[in-house]
Amino acid sequence: MQHFYKFKMPSIFQINFCFFHHFFCTVRNRLRQIVGASTNWKDHQQAMAERASLSTYLASSQNELPAKRMKDSEIEVHLPLGTQPSLREKYLNYHNSVRFGRILEDLDSLAVLICYSHTWNKELQKSPLSIVTALVDKIDMRKNIIYPDCDIKFTGHVTWVGKSSIEAKMHMTQFHDGAYSPVLDATFVMVARDPENKRPAFVNPLQLEGPEEEKIFQQGEINKKRRVELSTASLLKVAPTAEERNVVHSLFLSTLDTKTVSFRGRILPPNSVWMEDAKLKGLEICHPQERNIFNRIFGGFLMRKAYELETAFSFFPVLVAVDDILFQKPVEIGSLLMLSSQVCYTEGEHVQVRVHTEVLDPLTRQHSTTNVFHFTFRVEKAVPAVLPQSYGGQSFLFYSRPGH
Repeated sequence: MQHFYKFKMPSIFQINFCFFHHFFCTVRNRLRQIVGASTNWKDHQQAMAERASLSTYLASSQNELPAKRMKDSEIEVHLPLGTQPSLREKYLNYHNSVRFGRILEDLDSLAVLICYSHTWNKELQKSPLSIVTALVDKIDMRKNIIYPDCDIKFTGHVTWVGKSSIEAKMHMTQFHDGAYSPVLDATFVMVARDPENKRPAFVNPLQLEGPEEEKIFQQGEINKKRRVELSTASLLKVAPTAEERNVVHSLFLSTLDTKTVSFRGRILPPNSVWMEDAKLKGLEICHPQERNIFNRIFGGFLMRKAYELETAFSFFPVLVAVDDILFQKPVEIGSLLMLSSQVCYTEGEHVQVRVHTEVLDPLTRQHSTTNVFHFTFRVEKAVPAVLPQSYGGQSFLFYSRPGH
């Protein structure tokens, strides 16, 4: 019997793919067709150079583009881990569960494909847009266990658009005990740029149909406002509030050595560790194999590496949520990618981890931040509190607490 990956998409996106491709390759191959990219590294560079001619097809204003409905971007994708055992090894971890880093890669690819289905112009053979990930707004886990031998279904569509940005929501379910049940809900924000990925490009507006879609779109507006407010609240931009100063001072007093009464005399309270001692670091050389369709390192690969680094803090952590993954700068092929994972906050059995990635230029020795990731986990037993010794560490702790 022949088996297929099943894609339910509008218009040209209605495609079945043979079983020997796994989900990740299948979606990425479709994306290569949309933008005219090649699977060969040498040919790929030439194909990307030829994309510059597509700039003539870009809209000079959003008003020139036809409005699209939410249903125009609806996509349903099946990952047959249950019916195709040959797929399981790539997704299997040593706990006999699914590697969540692989799921992050798949979600990132699917979000891009959803946005291309929203912006697709059937009159063109290739899309003039370069759609890239701006941030992962949130991933909420609805289920703690992902079975490695049960089929998975992804669904999603565009829920909000700006001038050049698009919000895509996705849902993942898994077939178990005779029915599909929710596993996670994910919200990604993508941005459209010109064919050479140098400047913003306009995207199709969204045509809302009915009160339910209006409510969904309004939530997208709320999400955008929240992101703007959070970006302006960083201690790198503004001074701490009175409440924040009190929190920082209380933390300092809790670690003050009363025998020395000195700023340098610090002691750890019982059942706690210094934040400085709750770090892990990693290094990746970025090879062409991990490139995206625009000749940069694939964002899903970066998310997977960050996730797999921070899970080393615990033998078997359970992921609760993913928040605020920021893509600040693209990672070029050949870069030295440095990852730093930091436990920022703990409360009972829950752990908040921040992963910071940067590229190192081996010639100039300069470091440039590329991404910041935030993960929340639950572990089997209560964990020690983490306490900072520096102002920067105190800011990490404060903004990782619930409500921030």
